[in-house]
Formats: sequence, C-alpha cells, structure tokens
Amino acid sequence: MPIVAVIDTNVWVSAFINPNGYPAQVVEAGRHGRFGIIISRPLEDELRQVLLRPRILKVRNLSPDLADQFARNIIGLAARVEIMGNLHLCRDSGDDVVLETALNGQATHIVSRDGDIVRSLDLMRQLEVHNIHAITVSRFLREIESGRPSPP
Repeated sequence: MPIVAVIDTNVWVSAFINPNGYPAQVVEAGRHGRFGIIISRPLEDELRQVLLRPRILKVRNLSPDLADQFARNIIGLAARVEIMGNLHLCRDSGDDVVLETALNGQATHIVSRDGDIVRSLDLMRQLEVHNIHAITVSRFLREIESGRPSPP
C-alpha cells in the first residue's frame, strides 16, 4: 500500500527554517515521489501565513519571496482535498483541520511535531480505525526508508 501523508504545517515550517534537519528530509522525499502528499485549502493558507511571519523570516534572514516560493513548491507537490471544518476531535481546532484533511484524503499518515497529535493515545486509536498513523518526523522517515511501519 503506498504511503500518503498529511504533513502538518509545523513540519513544513521547520524544513523552511532548517534545510538540513529531518523535516527538510521529508520535503526531499516528497519531491522525489517517495510518498504522496495531501493538503487542503486551510492548510495551504496556514502554511503561507506562518511562513510570512516576521520571526520566521528573521531566523535565517529569508525574504517573503523565498517563503512564497517554498509554499508554492510544497503545494505543487500535493493533491488537494476539500474539507468542511466539521470535525471536532482535538482541543485545538487547527489540529482538527489536519485530521479532517487526512480523513478526506484517505491518508495513511499524519506527520507532525505537535504532541496533541502524535502523543495522544486516544486520538491515535481513533485514527487507527481509519488506518491513519499519526507519527513523528523521524518515525515517518524510517517508514519511508524501510517501506513498512515502524514500531510505536
């Protein structure tokens, strides 16, 4: 079964800030077609907004044009799904957007650095019913390297 993932905005932003870290390796793997990427309009909008925050640009003295180009590159790799905003599983409504995108896009994975997503046993159980694995960046990299799920 091919791997199809929703990548949380925090992972994309980390890759933008640090082009040598694990999140940047996820970007490269996506660029090389090692997994499919699912995104929704709200996640696209969030990515653009966060990348343009002055403190994000300041970290590496990057320009708004580079941020926009990075966002366009990511969005260009992804298949867009529609969401209605009706899902309410998390305390953070922004996390619900990620979950609904995964459900509607029939993702196999949600990749995040957000503890509310990757460390909530209750949420993980709910996602497992839909064959979706919420995992960290490093675990995801191990899975796409090996082609099989890594142990929890």
